[in-house]
Amino acid sequence: MLNVIAAFVGGMIVAGALVWAVQFGMRVRDRELPRPTADEQTHLPDGGAVHEIREVREPDEVPHTQGGERLLPHELHHASSRRSEDQHRKRWLPGKSGSFGGGGIGHA
Repeated sequence: MLNVIAAFVGGMIVAGALVWAVQFGMRVRDRELPRPTADEQTHLPDGGAVHEIREVREPDEVPHTQGGERLLPHELHHASSRRSEDQHRKRWLPGKSGSFGGGGIGHA
């Protein structure tokens, strides 16, 4: 009988904690800023969606120093890659490359 009473009291404590947590969450939500309306949402530009540009990039080598001096950050390029002169996309050829264990014959 004592076990039943202990289980009932434990259940009431858990239920009370859940009720308190819900009420606390509602009070916090009431203090938050209101959600933006449909007019305040972002819209597409007048010209439509921005499209991505596909281009072949190649690594931009770090320039050699003059007279053994070290390079400073302002002497480096702003990007680690540059646009390739050859924009022809190299396609995968069957039997020439692939993943390890892909089942192909590999380089012949």
